[in-house]
Amino acid sequence: MAAERTRDFFDGYAGDFDAIYSSRKGLVRGAINAVLRRSMKLRFLRSLEGCEPVAGRRVLDVGCGPGHYGITLAGRGAAEVVGIDFAGGMVELAARHAREAGVSDRCRFLVEDFFTWEPERPFDYVILTGFMDYMENARAVVERALRFTTRRALFSFPAAGGFLAWQRRMRYRNRCALFLYRREEIAALFPDGPDLDVRIEKIARDYFVTAEKRGG
Repeated sequence: MAAERTRDFFDGYAGDFDAIYSSRKGLVRGAINAVLRRSMKLRFLRSLEGCEPVAGRRVLDVGCGPGHYGITLAGRGAAEVVGIDFAGGMVELAARHAREAGVSDRCRFLVEDFFTWEPERPFDYVILTGFMDYMENARAVVERALRFTTRRALFSFPAAGGFLAWQRRMRYRNRCALFLYRREEIAALFPDGPDLDVRIEKIARDYFVTAEKRGG
């Protein structure tokens, strides 16, 4: 029920969400609510950095929305980009943007559920930004993302505490489920071992996490 409510919200919100981004540059419009949108711009930039080197690589964008991450990476030389989202309106926008950007030959955007979808083979990079906010079973998402990547998984987690977190809870209380995190809660989601390097960085109202497989 909660997942359906989230899907329906984002399906209807697709056009407004797309308007936050500049369709040409893929960067968040700085003039629109600079304080609240700053995290969106920072996690976008961190994700692009985290997918380097991208030339010839395969990228999965989970909760791809209107496709700005994947389309930008395809434009930078990614060999294949797959974006999945359970909101059909978002996927339609992403496919249209890919055609307009001339990268539709390297981008596939699919209406899929991350918990049931199985890729044919792993990806070099997996991006999950703006996704953990709405996932009730965060540990299952992390485990699945790490299984899907051979090199690096990139996450954003909305931070709990403070005015921005309170303000966001108020805005979303009648929209869909929203989950906020503290640093120690995020750290506990990732396996502790010699094969994975996990870096947690605070950026504005989010935590950005890079989970890198050593030797990947």
